[in-house]
Amino acid sequence: MCGITGYLGDGNCSKIVAQSLKNLEYRGYDSAGVALLDGSLHVHKQSGQIDDLTVPSIPDATCGIGHTRWSTHGAPTDENAHPHTDCENEVAIVHNGIIDNYETLKRDLIGDHVFTSETDSEVVAHLIEDELDKTEYLLDAVEAVVAMLEGSFAIAVTAAGHDGIVVARQDSPLVIGHADDATFIGSDVTAFVDHTRTVSFLEDGDIAHITESGHTIVNGGTIVERERRVIDWDADAAEKGGYEHYMRKEIHEQPQAVRQALSGRVDEVAGVVDLDLSLSEEYCRSLDEIQIIACGTSYYAGLYAAELLERYADVRVSVSIASEYEFRENRDPWRTLVVAVTQSGETADTLRALRKGAGAGVRTLAVTNTVGSTMAREADDALYIRSGPEIGVAATKTFASQVTTLTLLTVYLGRQRNALSSNEASTILNAVSEVPGAIQQVLDAESTVRQTAEEFADSDSFFFIGRQLGYPVALEGALKLKEISYDHAEGFAGGELKHGPLALVTENTPVLAILTEGTNAAETLHNVKEVESRGAPTIGLTSDPDPNAVFDISFQVPDVGLMEPVVANVYLQLFAYHVANQKGRSIDKPRNLAKSVTVE
Repeated sequence: MCGITGYLGDGNCSKIVAQSLKNLEYRGYDSAGVALLDGSLHVHKQSGQIDDLTVPSIPDATCGIGHTRWSTHGAPTDENAHPHTDCENEVAIVHNGIIDNYETLKRDLIGDHVFTSETDSEVVAHLIEDELDKTEYLLDAVEAVVAMLEGSFAIAVTAAGHDGIVVARQDSPLVIGHADDATFIGSDVTAFVDHTRTVSFLEDGDIAHITESGHTIVNGGTIVERERRVIDWDADAAEKGGYEHYMRKEIHEQPQAVRQALSGRVDEVAGVVDLDLSLSEEYCRSLDEIQIIACGTSYYAGLYAAELLERYADVRVSVSIASEYEFRENRDPWRTLVVAVTQSGETADTLRALRKGAGAGVRTLAVTNTVGSTMAREADDALYIRSGPEIGVAATKTFASQVTTLTLLTVYLGRQRNALSSNEASTILNAVSEVPGAIQQVLDAESTVRQTAEEFADSDSFFFIGRQLGYPVALEGALKLKEISYDHAEGFAGGELKHGPLALVTENTPVLAILTEGTNAAETLHNVKEVESRGAPTIGLTSDPDPNAVFDISFQVPDVGLMEPVVANVYLQLFAYHVANQKGRSIDKPRNLAKSVTVE
């Protein structure tokens, strides 16, 4: 979703802001632009790719802001691209989020101001223009305007005749980067991580004025400080490392990502997990229900975790798509734990659901990849998946890391609740510790997966089936394929085929089936026979040592117990990647999609 960047310093402002925009490409966008200040304001913007945007060198520019836009109000046109300016082209703003009351504000302005775009964002520039007629201070003008706005927003403003950049945050992330000779802003750290890893995360209601002498943050009229943190990954971690696409690189990073999720947390011999959580044994034993809230890939990781938690922690679990979540009045908030699963920690629907739970008095836990994210800060506890930066829009290594981390949470709760013996816990932890090596075995077979993907790339549709732990993996496999190849793909519980989807099965609709430990493989095999009798080619992901008599094509899944479906998913990731690559798709930045979805 839209990205904001900004810079103030003595370096090459044009070059730094332009490169920061490139760093934010992974968030998804359809237009881009910059505003550079050297006393006068210079705005350059257009629809399309950042590579097509001309950012001239302005030697005397000392500050600038930039934006990648993902359309919500108005088509992806040059006029609708950010930055937006006032009538005199002296104020430039960039905005992420949605201003709910923009139509009302615009009606009040339209007689005295000329609007050039269809966006909700442009009203901010004109409101600031009016406020600067009342005050000489840009910070005061922005404060006055922010008080008028309803909705979610992250805003950055610069203006001719005024020092520096003013930024404001409400329900949309913003971070400040601190270097010895410069200050940066960004929607996330990736914007400027090649310059500094020392950051401060702004909180809702914060308005910051960044100048050559430093920065001041106010919230509710009071000056506040935000803690400086040092993030633990650098620019090299976000580079392609010789791979053609970030997605393929990140698929291959999964063994290390899982190792990082396990590091320092697991005692396999004792069957003990240390997650540094504040959940007491008494609280864990009192739980009646865990409510998992998530979207997309994180939702499927939540479905996987629900199977494990009910089986091994002896607790009722519900999994809700975050945008559909409501805390029911017949639930006891003191005996309920809400677990929000989110890669970015900023997903708008999940954040809103988390706040609903917290508002009902429920204890909350964020399972996220992003230290300092909004959900990590707002939840009662944060559990980090530690997968490192994921740039490709389609999630890959974060799914493996989420399931791994949620499996550790299962063992933790199972032991706390006396539902899991030390021997049972050791068995699970041993299986999890073998996942990195098992994933590497799958990666070593990539050439075979590529050949299969190229063979079936022109199929009419693709169906994925699985049961129990295989069902969320079937859903995730279908999601990956449709995200990056734009082909029709659907995932089903195996038993549901005969309740409608079987009508779609033909000799040109391959069916990919997950038959591993924890998937009720015997029953799924009956479903494989059903589709084969209708002429569908079948591709099996199985830990059966002799699967070739059953499937047209099979991929061998290493024996790692209940984690086998997660390992099987790596085959599905590679399959989706190579189908999309065969078709020449934009794999890292698929159309209409964004990495961090920060609007509801």
